[in-house]
This record gives sequence, structure tokens and C-alpha cells, in this order.
Amino acid sequence: MSRDVLIDQTIEVLRHAGFLVSDRCDIRPRSFDIAARRGDTLLLCKILQNVDGLTEETANEMQLLAEILGGTPLVIGEKARDQPFEDSVIYMRYKIVAVNIQTFYDYFIEGVTPLVSASPGGLYVAVNGSALKEARLEKNLSLGSLAGMVGVSRRTISKYEDEGMNASIETVLMLEDFLRVELAQPIDLLNPAVLTHSKKQDAEPQGQPFGKTGAPDFSSPVPSKIGGTASATTVAASATAAAAAATAAAAATMTAAGKESPETTAENELLSYVSTLGFDVKATDHAPFKAISKDKNSVILTGAGKYSPAIIKRAHLMSSISDVFQTESVYLIDGNSKVKSVESTAFIEKKELVRMNGPEELIETIEERKVPEKK
Repeated sequence: MSRDVLIDQTIEVLRHAGFLVSDRCDIRPRSFDIAARRGDTLLLCKILQNVDGLTEETANEMQLLAEILGGTPLVIGEKARDQPFEDSVIYMRYKIVAVNIQTFYDYFIEGVTPLVSASPGGLYVAVNGSALKEARLEKNLSLGSLAGMVGVSRRTISKYEDEGMNASIETVLMLEDFLRVELAQPIDLLNPAVLTHSKKQDAEPQGQPFGKTGAPDFSSPVPSKIGGTASATTVAASATAAAAAATAAAAATMTAAGKESPETTAENELLSYVSTLGFDVKATDHAPFKAISKDKNSVILTGAGKYSPAIIKRAHLMSSISDVFQTESVYLIDGNSKVKSVESTAFIEKKELVRMNGPEELIETIEERKVPEKK
């Protein structure tokens, strides 16, 4: 299946599930391909044939955007390395959930929640420890006797019950068969708590990323929170990472003389004016907008640069994304602009921006200029 077909299928599933879907991000660079919203559920979707194509830098930016916007980053793919993704199985890439299109369809259309996650060495299931303990005690079984029945240690059963340690599919099936109770915990794609809660698996082989039922090692040391409301510590860490990324991006655009390119200098100057108005400005490296600016009342997708036909195309995309994100959208122009807005993206020239006195004035100008959304 080509990537274009996979993207089309993802969009079809989202629309069928009642999501408002943004235009496809076909401008490079891009940290996500599609934004989608249904009520309070906001998704930032990255679609790849081979999920190994998701870099750590891009994953970090997806997570930062999701934290700021209260959304969830999600990867839809077909395989990692040479291993195809299995149906109804959750994979992870740099702390972001990755699934195939069938699992994606089953979750959002059929309401079927996956039970299995992939880890180095195999496929695992999160065990409902309290249900396991209750069923064992009802049958008057000791830890040791139950362990002997399924071929694991007494200590392993204890960890299932008390620490939520994941178990192999075979072990869970045997436990459910002996105890006549369902023990597998469903995994919510939008809040995969059972994956982040339990990092250990029983009998996990070391140094074996693949096996007959093995799965690619998608583990990552990067601490991050996927979706939901981010803690202050998480946001601070993400902000630090974003600042470091912005610094690296600026360094990459330096000329041979060791100075910033004039274009980058002008863009950064425009963003600095937004910052002086009272906004917290987070630079992006891979999103279709230059930065995301936020104060206590508003979030603004922020572009910056000289007026050009390419900027018009980018502004159309920013408008579509901001409608899904439920944010404002602005393009800051270094020089003169031929338009006041492109759909819901307002265009503001530098000479106008420098005369503004506070965040309210910027928001008012954006509201005045953007084209009303069609009903």
C-alpha cells in the first residue's frame, strides 16, 4: 500500500467516525500529516509506511504541540523495519502510539479497544492485578500453586497482582482458562496508561528485538506525556526542548560567514515582537507554521516571512489546521502584504505589529481580518 493510499484511508476513517479533518499537510517540513477533532478529542496524525521514518526530533515536536493544544499524537503505519504491524496490537515509537490502519478503524469505527502491546521479544498483555488476585483467592490458590499451573515463578504472579507487570499472551490465556475470569486490560489509544504504567514484561529476552512473534524495539529514553493535561514539569521540560530545537535550527541556517541568514533573522525578529506583547512563543522546526504563540487566553498558529505565493499556500493550510485546533492563525509579513487575510489566517505587516501595545490588540486585529468561517 502506498503512503498516499494510507493517508486517504486514514482520512476516510476519521470522517466516517465524525471527526473534522484538516487539509493534508503537503508542505515540507511537516511534523504531522493530518489534524482531526471530534468534540474534545484532538488528534495529530503522522502516517508512514515504515514507522522507522519517524525521527525522535519530529516525535518530540508532535508531543509538544499535543501538550500545548490538549491533544494526542498518533502514528498510523504498516511496518517497522521488515516486520508488518499486526491487527489489534499497539506499538510505540518514541513514546507515541503507533497502529496499523485496521486497528485504527476498529478503534474509531467499531469501538474495539486493543488488548495487546508490542515490546522487545514479543507481544504482551496488561494484567488486571486486582482481578487476578481476587480470582486466585476465591479458588483458595496460593501464589506458588497458581504459578506452577502456568509455568512461571511465584514472584512473577506476585508482580502481576501488585505491580501490574505485563504478561505474555500465552500466560494470560492460561490464567484466564484456569481462573475463568477476564484478566486482559484494554489499551486506550488516546490514553495508553497501561503501557506507560507497566514497563516490565515477564520472561522478556534481552538483545532480541525480533522473534517469530517478536516486535521491533520502539522504546525511547525521552520522558514525555501523551495527550491529556500536561503537568507543569512536563510542559517546562518540553519548553526547554523546544528552545533547544529552535537554537539548533537557527544554527543550521547560518551562512558560511557564521551569521544567521537575513531571512531567518527577519523571521526571528517578527516572533520576538509577538513575545514582547506577552505571548509565550514556541518555535517549531517541522510544523507548517513557524511557531505557536500562547497567552492565558489565546493560542495562535504563527507564520513569518516575506510575502510570496508560497506563503499564500501555507496560509491556506494554516487556516484549515487552526479551524481543527480551534486556535487563531496569523502570518507576520516582513515588508508589504498584498492581502489582509487568507481564509481564517490574518496577515499583519511588521510596521503594524511594532505599533501594537498588548496581546489584546493582536487578537483583535486577527479577528477583524480573518474571513468568517462558512456555515
